Amino acid sequence: MVAIATDSLKKQFTNLLFTEGTNSSDSNEFYIGIGKSDVWDGTDTPATPVRTLEEEREARGNLHAVKKVTAYSFVVPRYNWTTGSIYSAWSDNSVGIPTNTYYVLTEDNEVYICLQQGKSATGVANPSTVKPSYQNAGVTTVRAFTTSDGYMWKFLYSLSAASSSNFLSSNFLPIQDVTLDSAAANAFELIQLNVQNTAIRGQILGVEIVSGGTGYSSAPTITFNGNGSNAAATATISGGSIVKVEMNNDSAALGLGYDYASARLSDGNAVLRPIIGPQLGIGKSPLSDLKSSSLMFNAKPDGTEGGSFQTTNDFRQVLLLKNLDLTDSDTPGGRFVAGVGKVGRYMTLTGTIAASGLVVDELITGGTSNTTAYVDELDSAGGNIVYFHQNSNNVIGKFNDGEAITGSGVGSATTDSGDKYNAVDQYSGELLYIENRAAITRSSSQTEDIKIIITV
Repeated sequence: MVAIATDSLKKQFTNLLFTEGTNSSDSNEFYIGIGKSDVWDGTDTPATPVRTLEEEREARGNLHAVKKVTAYSFVVPRYNWTTGSIYSAWSDNSVGIPTNTYYVLTEDNEVYICLQQGKSATGVANPSTVKPSYQNAGVTTVRAFTTSDGYMWKFLYSLSAASSSNFLSSNFLPIQDVTLDSAAANAFELIQLNVQNTAIRGQILGVEIVSGGTGYSSAPTITFNGNGSNAAATATISGGSIVKVEMNNDSAALGLGYDYASARLSDGNAVLRPIIGPQLGIGKSPLSDLKSSSLMFNAKPDGTEGGSFQTTNDFRQVLLLKNLDLTDSDTPGGRFVAGVGKVGRYMTLTGTIAASGLVVDELITGGTSNTTAYVDELDSAGGNIVYFHQNSNNVIGKFNDGEAITGSGVGSATTDSGDKYNAVDQYSGELLYIENRAAITRSSSQTEDIKIIITV
């Protein structure tokens, strides 16, 4: 049996995840967590994560802190319009995004979709040299337009400052289908909503030359046969063959109402195939037009976040978690719902941090338990607290009350208490994503902009 999952199914699965995060009527909470202060190996090269429960348990053990995700967006790969580049036209026969993409982001933070590739008189693709801009073209946002280099473009949407700040990255750009009414939408969404609501269903957006034929001395007339109307196109011949077919007069000649169509020629043996746009019209659903099946989760830990995030050590791992619990909570209502939370384990000392000589990142060993752990953070102001984590590089276990602790350097101390747990149960909930990175150093004046992309 041979089968495929369609782009529509991918969109549905991505939308389910998006709805879980943004629907305020359910109880789902997503968190981005950071952790792993110890090095990966001798060269500190990030390890490639594997999809196993052991890997998940290891990652949970590395956690330092979590911050709730409050910003979500569908995203697509980012392609900037640059002069001299060749772009493909949108096609109903494209698998994924072609090498020469069919959509672009301009320097004006406007997103355009290419409906027709500029070609020379011999059918060779021309570079795009005129930046797509409906304003420069003198048309409204809802009309397709052709620039002097032969490319036909259609405006889809533009990015607001907030959307750019949260979701625009070097590799991805945000995208959405606007469903808000005019009273709730912002100015950018209102413009997009108008584009969506004026999309024309069943347009013929272009013509594929299956075979250019032979023996032509003049261009044949093209007639579209189907259940729609008004589509019109013109063929160009070179060397006795059809080398280019262009839709006439931009939007008006794309017609409407076509669910099916064929292209008939007044003479000759060329074979042409109409490219029929999305059922509800190009621009009705940017998510579908640009084939988005990726979702971005964004969190911005700011300094210490009130003491939940340490700034005296680095981190090498980023996680996405769902529905965490409070520590040792087996009763209803035990879900962790705060905006930020400290994760992991700690101990208090009988003496002071200063007197112990312990330092962050060193390996500490329990004198009686033989347990080892890496020091993440030392808090003298909060009560001589040592925050630590364990992973497969340690002798995993629990530290005892009153146990002598020896550091891998010159530090030593005695525990006033053995293991205690921070507010968040790091072994609860669902771990959805693991990303291993090079070390990232934090500071109290620093805000991380952590973006996680999940692709179906």
